[in-house]
Amino acid sequence: MSPDSTPASDPTGVHRVLEPPGVLPQSAVRLDTHPTLADDELRVRVRRLNLDAASFRQLRESHGGDGAAVRAAVLEIVRTRGKMQNPVTGSGGMLIGVVEEVGERSPLGLAVGDRVATLVSLTLTPLVVEDDLRAWDGTSEQVPCDGYAILFGRTVAARLPDDLPEDLALAVLDVCGAPALTARVVAQHAERQHAGSGRPSTVAVIGGAGKSGSLALAAARASGAGRTIGVVPHEDEAALLRSAGIADTVVVADARDPLALRDAVTTAGGPADVTVVCVDVPGCEGGAILATADGGTVVFFSMATSFSAAALGAEGLAADITMLVGNGYVPGHAELALDLLRREPGVRALFERRL
Repeated sequence: MSPDSTPASDPTGVHRVLEPPGVLPQSAVRLDTHPTLADDELRVRVRRLNLDAASFRQLRESHGGDGAAVRAAVLEIVRTRGKMQNPVTGSGGMLIGVVEEVGERSPLGLAVGDRVATLVSLTLTPLVVEDDLRAWDGTSEQVPCDGYAILFGRTVAARLPDDLPEDLALAVLDVCGAPALTARVVAQHAERQHAGSGRPSTVAVIGGAGKSGSLALAAARASGAGRTIGVVPHEDEAALLRSAGIADTVVVADARDPLALRDAVTTAGGPADVTVVCVDVPGCEGGAILATADGGTVVFFSMATSFSAAALGAEGLAADITMLVGNGYVPGHAELALDLLRREPGVRALFERRL
């Protein structure tokens, strides 16, 4: 883009793709990060990034927990790709910041000075880091940052609430798609079962003590689930989830062990009508399928999920289930997640502990 002219644009952001041509920004290898805006774009002064859990885990493990090496790796990804997209996991995260310039035809309804969170992935967001992430030690998912990002016409962003600390709001908004889709699926199952057997839905959340998992449990209960089962990997997390009071039953199981996960959920009152996978490790597809009743639904929210393993595994097990990919967007998802946090002190306590 020339700094002396307003570039032609498309609301999908394809005009920012440098290579390969003809793909959407999320699939691009490299994006154009020039600060000059198209007339439907918006530029945000970035204050903090929130790395996707699967991406951060991979970076931390591949660098042996060396925070300086993790920081250097993130800087290199952003420098070379013009966005934050982990080349191993393919995932990114999201950001918060302050609107500093708005194109005259931007449809987002934001103004200069608004404090916002982007509700789309960093994998498709042109991003420039200008402070070398000096305030980040590389050991947490939240990354203090000074730089800028470009939002497109079809980007989704939300004003930050005034009643919550920024880091807490960022953590909630990063996973707000999970409770919203869980609420929709559970409500649909409740309607079908009310018209049929009348048996309330059983909902199992794998990774129930995590950010997305705890919100999904709260959303399931609020949407009419008859029983909620929280699955966690070890007893420390089980104690945390029990203290939060958002699951009827808490069980400890390795989600990567299909038979152990199936048996744990069954013993707790399953199989589940709805199983929600909210873990950041691979290999949980088979257990989630086995833990779900025929006619049920599995919702995969983890970016560590192998969708080919899920599809072929369900076929091989003759599992008559629906499998959904949680894409992070449901209308009203930000407001729903923030409201759950405000209404559920146990969920808020889990989030604050992780911060």
